[in-house]
Amino acid sequence: MKFNFIFILFNITLLFFIAVLIILPSFVLSANYSATFWQFNWPLIMILILVFIGFNLFYIFNRKLFLLLEKEDWPALVRYLEDKVIQKGNYSPRYVRLLANSYLVLSDSEAVMLLENKIALAKPSMLDTYALIFGTARILGSDITGAIHFFETRKDTVKAESKEWVYWYHGFSLLLDRQFEKAEESFSFLARISKNGVITGLSSYFLYHTIAPTLPETEEEIKKDAIAGKERVLKTFPKIENWKREISKLSTEIYAAAISKYMEETGFWLYANK
Repeated sequence: MKFNFIFILFNITLLFFIAVLIILPSFVLSANYSATFWQFNWPLIMILILVFIGFNLFYIFNRKLFLLLEKEDWPALVRYLEDKVIQKGNYSPRYVRLLANSYLVLSDSEAVMLLENKIALAKPSMLDTYALIFGTARILGSDITGAIHFFETRKDTVKAESKEWVYWYHGFSLLLDRQFEKAEESFSFLARISKNGVITGLSSYFLYHTIAPTLPETEEEIKKDAIAGKERVLKTFPKIENWKREISKLSTEIYAAAISKYMEETGFWLYANK
């Protein structure tokens, strides 16, 4: 992403709009109407000027961060963020999220765990905010037991928008730990009631292909739940293009990138006969 280009384009657009509001009334309106225009619209112009100043100050203060992101220089970005977060104690949500994601891009799950320990002391509520990032780090670091415990303790404390994904990852952790019966309970529940089509599809896929064959006594019942979940997804996303569009919205999320292979396999299963 070209941050400089976006910065310049935004400035030009905003300045043009401000100039039009300031100059145009003098040319197209009479003196009386122009005075009336200014009387009612000067607050809007002041707000736009303040937005212009605020945006430029924000960009100037964060220019190095934007430059490192644009270059995708992850080691340098980590050093920059570690100075901000760890050395200077600036545990802002934006910096913490970027630092944790940068560690994961570099496959440094241990560093994410160390960051989590510091956040637990400095801002424990942030652990729920970024539960998916810290939990995914455990899975990527092969700490499956730790992932199960982490997601289990946060299933009911995370925000509503993350709750179903935390439930899903708890089930996925159980599956990786070969606790198939417990994983089946989680995935069957989500396949039936989840309002998220991607979660429903992933749950149904694992039920059908991975869990059902390991539990022969209830295999047919599990497959029925999986097919019912599949049908729910197809009502929401009738074409594979709809599915691909939906998962592309998650492409910037680490917790989704970690299971991108399974998302693709789920898509093939869902639309095999389409």
